[in-house]
Amino acid sequence: MQLLVLNEAKHAVDSAVVERRCAVTPNTVMRLSRMGLDVVIESDAGVRSGYTNDAYAEQGATIIDDGVEALSGADIVLYVNRPSEAHLAKLSENTLVIGHIDPFFQQSLVEQLAAKQVSTLSVEMIPRSSRAQKMDALSSQASLAGYVMMLQAANNLPSILPMMMTPSGTIKPAKVFIIGAGVAGLQAIATAKRMGANVLAYDTRPVVAEQVESLGGKFLKIDIGETGQTKDGYAKELTDEQKAKQQEAQRDAIADSDIVITTAQLFGRKPPVLIRKETLALMKPGSVVVDMAAQSGGNVEGSVAGETVQVEGVTVIGTGHWSQQVATDATDMYANNLFNLIDEFFNTESKQFELNLEDEILAQSVITHGGAVINDMLKNAYGGQ
Repeated sequence: MQLLVLNEAKHAVDSAVVERRCAVTPNTVMRLSRMGLDVVIESDAGVRSGYTNDAYAEQGATIIDDGVEALSGADIVLYVNRPSEAHLAKLSENTLVIGHIDPFFQQSLVEQLAAKQVSTLSVEMIPRSSRAQKMDALSSQASLAGYVMMLQAANNLPSILPMMMTPSGTIKPAKVFIIGAGVAGLQAIATAKRMGANVLAYDTRPVVAEQVESLGGKFLKIDIGETGQTKDGYAKELTDEQKAKQQEAQRDAIADSDIVITTAQLFGRKPPVLIRKETLALMKPGSVVVDMAAQSGGNVEGSVAGETVQVEGVTVIGTGHWSQQVATDATDMYANNLFNLIDEFFNTESKQFELNLEDEILAQSVITHGGAVINDMLKNAYGGQ
């Protein structure tokens, strides 16, 4: 069974971004090869994350020059992102494609994959369950994103974060406000505390207050009525009235902060706008806001996907692709997620990946199979467009 990994920097799905991550590491190549998989890697696929062709070859991989031409012979294709239009024509029937497909916003691609009789596993759709935790690529990349966003904010702030006592006086610690205490938010909180800042955080799920406080942050309590989370662990979408109450209650915290990081994203839907321009205008000149959701619509009015801009005297960072800034660790974590996924469903006797659609993990994460879009959430979403 042949497993193919492409050099995604050569086959970008976003012309503005050079992918630095890779779907395998030399370590996971070694383990995949021991399982009986024939691992084929396009030349320089891992070089931007610190892994040379020789490092992969030493662990059993075959290095080739043209990955696109090899697509027709692959049984499994691993992506960090998703197939490009050029790849669709080369993919063979019954190939298993695994990657960040972004299925809610890539309807045309998903339907084309189905039409090609390709089986597609979208890592975004892997359930947040105890059993699937080791395969949860969204969480692993989000954790790195939280760290990177905090570093970018600190680098753009014209002052320091920790308290410092100097002969000329005492510098007070910076104030950081984190909106959203999911995986990314919690890592941002932990990073800000390690850097010496005072940290305040808010989330619509009161249950996460204990996690915020365990990291040394303070939790902002806002009574907006019933909130909570979905069965998959994501925050529920608020009503318009709740959003208005939330924004009003957060206004003072935002105005008083040197750094604000927003991490509010809704699974399968555009993110909510949490900070309006009139609120940004209340912040001190030179303050920094990082909008994690800028790439998918934005939490901050005026943020620009892929750019750092000035809005009402505030630096608003919407560069996105956060985990690429720490590409080696991002590759290590993602490659381990994919190895754990394959290992869970690989039959070592038959040397085949068993696509058991009765299994709860595959039932939710496999989105195309047998010539059709089979995921119920996607079928509902596509039907409503």
